[in-house]
Amino acid sequence: MKIKFILTALLVCALFSLNAQEISDTKFGKGLINFTAKDSSFSIKFAPRFQFRSTSSWDYDGNQYESPDHNFIIRRARLKFNGFAYSTKLKYKIELGLSNRDISGANDFNRNTPRIILDAVIMWNFAENFELWAGQTKLPGNIDRVVSSSNLQLIDRSLLNSSFNLDRDVGVQLRHKLNLGSRFLMREKIAISQGEGRNVSEGNIGGLQYTGRLEFLPFGEFQSKGDYIQAAIKREETPKLMIGATYNYNQDAVRERSGLGDYMFRSDDSLYETDITTVFVDAMFKYQGFSFMGEYASRSAENAIAIDLDGTPTGDIVLTGNAVNLQAGYMFKSNYEIAARFTTLDFDTVTGTDPQEQYTLGASRYIVGHKLKVQSDLSYTTLNGTEDNITFRIGFDIHF
Repeated sequence: MKIKFILTALLVCALFSLNAQEISDTKFGKGLINFTAKDSSFSIKFAPRFQFRSTSSWDYDGNQYESPDHNFIIRRARLKFNGFAYSTKLKYKIELGLSNRDISGANDFNRNTPRIILDAVIMWNFAENFELWAGQTKLPGNIDRVVSSSNLQLIDRSLLNSSFNLDRDVGVQLRHKLNLGSRFLMREKIAISQGEGRNVSEGNIGGLQYTGRLEFLPFGEFQSKGDYIQAAIKREETPKLMIGATYNYNQDAVRERSGLGDYMFRSDDSLYETDITTVFVDAMFKYQGFSFMGEYASRSAENAIAIDLDGTPTGDIVLTGNAVNLQAGYMFKSNYEIAARFTTLDFDTVTGTDPQEQYTLGASRYIVGHKLKVQSDLSYTTLNGTEDNITFRIGFDIHF
């Protein structure tokens, strides 16, 4: 079924490319197919991409590091379509995931089917500086999560992101930007969504999820939207800074990590509900070849321990606590980069999860920016203050 779907999508793109009235010039990194109709009634860009990764991991058993585990995977394999429909003020984005990690998570709430759809969203610029988004896409959460996985500075995102991010959801978003001076820019983003993550098609339980984010750019906009691209791919001639803050409230949430994680079932197969609040404060700074990203995350729940019908704990617990992630890198003019990251997670006692710290060093070679690159990183992780793991990763990205 999945193969038929992929072949159908590719066939449709090929037919479009053969019959389009006007084909735009394109090159590597600008889309495999990129065209606009002669009457300018629509456009489409098709850009497949995938990421290969090799991982070697050494666990510490209390006395010494054990023999390493090795793993080769296709971490991501995706088909991305975007453009405009009818008017340049009505844009769309569709992104489909094909790798095991992309489509896993089948359950009763998505009819036990692969979760192929990542993004399916329209973006309507209905008034000056206002956009209305509708569909499934990323919520305006922490910056590390909203940055595309194709634009990462290290092999993958941080431990802060894996524990606390908001990810994708289905709903509507309202976005606005305002110039507060000749260069000072403020952006506001508001979202109302289902609250249970992507590809939930039935059985939605509980209330809705509400997200608000403010962003301040005191020195003006980054080149090529560089505030949401890691590494100094574009060398900023003057300092550029974005400071952001997000507040998320998930009413009657039923999963252990708000819109992610395991569902919290009770003995009669009903779902335990509790209100979950998540807060992020983050920043992105770039100047010439230097880049810095910092994040703080905090999650709390009204009642973090799930309670069964008889008043006893079910064993499910909302993952609450806070985390800090600091990441910096320097891009040489030869397009080689060195980067470092420090992440610390401090979970609430009720979760029974030990605090973690991770130190990461990385090196990258950007051949065609983020579109074609080779990366590697080495991470040292501690658990509750003691040695826990060393991991070495190497991989490449190719993005048409």
